[in-house]
Amino acid sequence: MNYYLAPTAVLKWLEMPTIYHTAKDELYELDADSFSFMKSCASMSGCVSKDSAFIDYCVEEGLLTTEQVAVKRPLLTKAPTPSLRYLELQITDACNLRCRHCYIGDGASHELSLMQIRDVLSEFEDMQGLRVMITGGEPLLHENFEAINEVLPDYSIRKALFTNGVLLRKETLKILKVDEIQISIDGLEAAHDALRGNGTFRCALDAVEKSLDAGFTVSISTMVHRRNLRDFDEMERMFKRLGIKEWTVDVPCTSGRLRENAEFWVDPEEGGKYLGYGYGGGLHSSGTGYACGLHLMSVMANGNIAKCTFYGDSFVGTVDEGLQTSWQKIQPVLLKDLACECEFIEACRGGCRYRAELIDGPRGRDLYRCALYGIISEKV
Repeated sequence: MNYYLAPTAVLKWLEMPTIYHTAKDELYELDADSFSFMKSCASMSGCVSKDSAFIDYCVEEGLLTTEQVAVKRPLLTKAPTPSLRYLELQITDACNLRCRHCYIGDGASHELSLMQIRDVLSEFEDMQGLRVMITGGEPLLHENFEAINEVLPDYSIRKALFTNGVLLRKETLKILKVDEIQISIDGLEAAHDALRGNGTFRCALDAVEKSLDAGFTVSISTMVHRRNLRDFDEMERMFKRLGIKEWTVDVPCTSGRLRENAEFWVDPEEGGKYLGYGYGGGLHSSGTGYACGLHLMSVMANGNIAKCTFYGDSFVGTVDEGLQTSWQKIQPVLLKDLACECEFIEACRGGCRYRAELIDGPRGRDLYRCALYGIISEKV
């Protein structure tokens, strides 16, 4: 019997040969023989193997199928080292809300063109990228969002839409061509609305339920703030009851509009423990000996490229120069170069480096992460 690489399975040549399941967001490492075999499975003629245990496993995992697959396979080239696996793609900085913690602040009015977005996604795919987070502002406000949505299936990467949920209606969900929808919920109703505006909690929760009903994988992003500290246990129960795939919890950096809204601030000793909430795989991975963000880069709505959106003012390149050129300018942060010395450093990864630099300087500690692990500094 002939077997074929499944439509949602993509070979990626990272630091090691791998196969990526875009629908499940699972990455499988391969040895040289398995990689060569899977390449033959990606051909129109398919592959045959006597190793029934391996074949059965691949079929069970959704990597192989017995049905012939007619899809365009991306270019298989060796990724740079370290590999660029995760891309934050801010297609617009326009927003329909005025959240009190927003790092973008006021006065922004930029959006990437459809051509720029296509060029970015094409190069990201060529660089063996895995997952793109389509974000804003509110990405659904992009004036050409429908056209952007239509080209997304052209790229063999996982597409996640990060939205506040207010504009996410049934008619949009019927045509949406992403693999995952991530929605911001920053507390129960009173706390969420205090941060994002009256009525926004109901809109966000309705968007979650409609997205799940439409068959999408849904994840939740929550920011810790003064008004939601009593809500986390109930949020966890609610999200698990709903069937949320992943819940990411973080503390907002004191930048943008949050600087003017001190009533929402929480100090490290009090707020750090809430970073222990959340579940799932997290937004992106790192590597042994390296700090957070080893495989991550961000493209801003104004066309600038930085190591993450918080570093937008310290950009390393532009979309006109290309991802590859910009990626080469980003120096990975080594854990040994940080001021951190505790036993939890490999788990913590130095925390959020932008937040650490704001609080404790360039080599400093992310004191919120320190508080989570019980490492209370004199600066807390």
